[in-house]
Amino acid sequence: MKFTMKDQAFETETAYGKLTVSGNEDYGFRPFQLMVSSIAVCSGGVLRKVMEKQRMTVEDITIDAEVEREPEEANRLTKITLHYTIKGENLSEKRVEKAVHLARKNCPMAQTVEGRVEIEETFTLV
Repeated sequence: MKFTMKDQAFETETAYGKLTVSGNEDYGFRPFQLMVSSIAVCSGGVLRKVMEKQRMTVEDITIDAEVEREPEEANRLTKITLHYTIKGENLSEKRVEKAVHLARKNCPMAQTVEGRVEIEETFTLV
């Protein structure tokens, strides 16, 4: 990826279009938003695959992500809370809990920050 400075942001072209990133939300996505998005979507995608391999039917997954930051340490991310709302068939609390744990171990984005950013995952079945 090549990023080019534009006014108050940096831009890159992707297969899906232009991505604009800035420390100021008025000019583009903030870097922490992209990091949280990467972890949430990676985790959710791996979770869906794990559940389907375990013969659970996944109709829909919604992910609510919250982030905590430490202003005294360059405002770094300290905790990401992911809450999955999962709709499907053949779902049980115990099986989904195991799938969430397995997905986390296999999500490259979550593993990249392992030991540095706390990731807490919860879920609701609907």
